[in-house]
Amino acid sequence: MKIAIGSDHAGYELKEFLKKEIDGVEFFDVGTKSEESCDYPDYAHPVAEKVENKEVDFGILICGSGNGISMAANKHKGIRAALSWKKEIAELARLHNNANIVSLPARYISNEEALEIVNIFLKTPFEGGRHQRRVEKI
Repeated sequence: MKIAIGSDHAGYELKEFLKKEIDGVEFFDVGTKSEESCDYPDYAHPVAEKVENKEVDFGILICGSGNGISMAANKHKGIRAALSWKKEIAELARLHNNANIVSLPARYISNEEALEIVNIFLKTPFEGGRHQRRVEKI
C-alpha cells in the first residue's frame, strides 16, 4: 500500500510516529520536516494531488485541529478528506463516504489513538450500495 503523508508543525511529531509504527506501507512524506512554524496548505495540496492522480492509495494529513488541512485538501476534485478524532468516525468515513484521506487533530488525540484511527481507516472497505449514489453527488 502506498500512502502520501503530510503535516504542518503541529502534526510533525505525530507524523513521524505514524511512519515508524505502521507496517507494510510505502510512505511518500511531503513534509514538513521539523516543528518550525509553517503553513498547512503547503502540505495538504501535495498529498491531495498524489491521491487525486492515483499515485498513492490513501493520504494522511495532520495539523493541530485537523480542520485547516482538511479544508485545503477538499478543494481538490475527487478528494474526500475526513477529519477523524475517533476510530468510529474513521470507520464510517470509509464505509459510507469512501474517504480517501484521513485528517488527524494532533493537539487533541494521543499517538496511540491516532494509530488506531489510521489502522481502522486503512482496513475498512467502502460499503458501496446506497452510499455510492451519495458519494457521486458530492
